[in-house]
Amino acid sequence: MDKDALTAWALANGWTMIAGNPSLTKPSSPKEAIVRMLLKATVVTIEAKKPAGKWEKLASEPYGRIEPDPEGGPPQGLGFANFPSLNMLMQENRDRQVFARMTGKG
Repeated sequence: MDKDALTAWALANGWTMIAGNPSLTKPSSPKEAIVRMLLKATVVTIEAKKPAGKWEKLASEPYGRIEPDPEGGPPQGLGFANFPSLNMLMQENRDRQVFARMTGKG
């Protein structure tokens, strides 16, 4: 997958662009990123914000090692399976976006 494909997947799965990066937020604070996907020239990095405010790298892989999931799930190769809380956070963000569209608040 390339940068554009990863961005499209992320935006379709609950991520929001914050400060130029696909990001996930806490439901209680939808404007502040707590997980971000840094799409650099040759590598993708997933980072989570620690309570102290510092970013911690969770995973990093070159684009060539990242494959789309045949069933539309998280891309393979970035280690999403190692972080079940990321999948829950993506679902919460996706649900909030759907609800916002339904109520006209998004």
